[in-house]
Amino acid sequence: MDQKTTVSEAPNQSTEPRIIIRPVRTEDYDDVRRITLAAYLDAGYFDDEAHPYVVVLSDIEHRAQHADVWVAERDGAVVGSVAITFAGQRYTDIAIEGELEFRMLAVDPAVQRGGIGRVMVERIIEYARALPDIDAVSLTSGSDMVRAHQLYLSMGFTRVPERDWWVPNEDILLWVFRLEL
Repeated sequence: MDQKTTVSEAPNQSTEPRIIIRPVRTEDYDDVRRITLAAYLDAGYFDDEAHPYVVVLSDIEHRAQHADVWVAERDGAVVGSVAITFAGQRYTDIAIEGELEFRMLAVDPAVQRGGIGRVMVERIIEYARALPDIDAVSLTSGSDMVRAHQLYLSMGFTRVPERDWWVPNEDILLWVFRLEL
């Protein structure tokens, strides 16, 4: 998969800084870790950095070895990240053949609600449309992640409740969303 630097512009190009979506680099790892932890902990999805999933979220090195990880950069600073995976790959939770799955979308809480998550998802959709044999984008989201759900629904994703699943040994229900391309 060719992921050369791709530029996506923020909605209001005259007043908003340019947002660049690009593959993660090793020098981004600390920023990705900080942003991901802050996004999940500050929002109250988890309350302990020792929670097993928070430990997984912290391990950007492993994620970058086994998935395509992109970052959003604004004014030279990393402000978001996401992992992209396909059916049968190590980081895949729910993607079936013909689907691109994205996971662990995180935007720095200091700049949330500024359109960065939307730009990242738009770029993922654009990328998926360019891939042969990919006809949908899928993701899971915690049932309590209401703001994220609003974003996905506003972009045309639909709930697929028959594919929802419970995290093993946890009281966490994950909802599945899918966008047919």
